Amino acid sequence: MTLKIKSKLMDNQMVQRTLTRISHEILERNKGTANLAIVGIRCRGAYLAQRIAQMIKEIDGGKVPVGILDITLYRDDLTMIAACPVVHSTKIDFDIDEKKVVLVDDVLFTGRTIRCALDELIDLGRPQNIQLAVLIDRGHRELPIRADYVGKNVPTTREESVEVRLEEVDGNDEVILFTKEE
Repeated sequence: MTLKIKSKLMDNQMVQRTLTRISHEILERNKGTANLAIVGIRCRGAYLAQRIAQMIKEIDGGKVPVGILDITLYRDDLTMIAACPVVHSTKIDFDIDEKKVVLVDDVLFTGRTIRCALDELIDLGRPQNIQLAVLIDRGHRELPIRADYVGKNVPTTREESVEVRLEEVDGNDEVILFTKEE
């Protein structure tokens, strides 16, 4: 079984515009940067979080602390993903207690990744609240989780997959919808 490109959902410009809009929405909802922190889920969520923090600084002038979560050890399917899963470090060098934490990921699908991230964040401290920002929401939730900030809602089938490609990892920014082909 192979994956075939079904459509290009976002190009570089669309990704940039979407992240700018999400940054404005975060500032508006939180009334600025006071007590705000941004935490990205490794791998692509971390890069999106850094970009959003930079955009917020450019828009508002306020510097927002940015952290990175590695949720590997919090996964409920850890034994199914690999015999020896690669674990990277979580890097949050600020206190999250009483902070308004914006958790960032690239694609929201079943909600299981976000549940893992929430568990890890709560183990690290007691934020005032946790908000969720995603570039793509593709539906098919298995847990009662929804994003506060969504770049694009993309109805998909379970046979389709969404791939976010970012300059920092893949050499360019784009979002591609794939379908499985026999």
